[in-house]
Amino acid sequence: MAIIHWDPFADLHSLHSQVDDTFNQMFRARGSDSAPATDVYTEDDKKMVVETHLPNFEEKDIEVNIHQNVLEIRAEHHEKEEDKAKRKYLVRESNSSFYRRLALPERADDEAIKASFKNGLLKISIPFKELPAPKKVAIEASKKSSTEKPKK
Repeated sequence: MAIIHWDPFADLHSLHSQVDDTFNQMFRARGSDSAPATDVYTEDDKKMVVETHLPNFEEKDIEVNIHQNVLEIRAEHHEKEEDKAKRKYLVRESNSSFYRRLALPERADDEAIKASFKNGLLKISIPFKELPAPKKVAIEASKKSSTEKPKK
């Protein structure tokens, strides 16, 4: 009878390998079609900043709209390449598109929003409106009738 060495972690290693393979297949299938990264943050509680990384787009490909307190970013890029030298006629076309909608906070000042695009980074700055100061309500003193006696 042969002695078989038992590895208590063999099943765990096998499971780890299967999970790795599954994730690798998912991301390999998506390839370059994965959505560009979008970061949303606030600066000094005075404005909101939205940064979207669009490396394969140009400024003319991008559209930013505000409608009913929603920020909408659209980017669409069409590329067409013709090559007549190697073959009789070869046309390569590629399309890339990006779409993102973000609900803006109520205090966003949609009249003062600014957007810039530089080196593949779309940066949208959304300033906040000043919140109205709280209104102080005066408290009236209760009047006691002269017939009431104070309780002891």
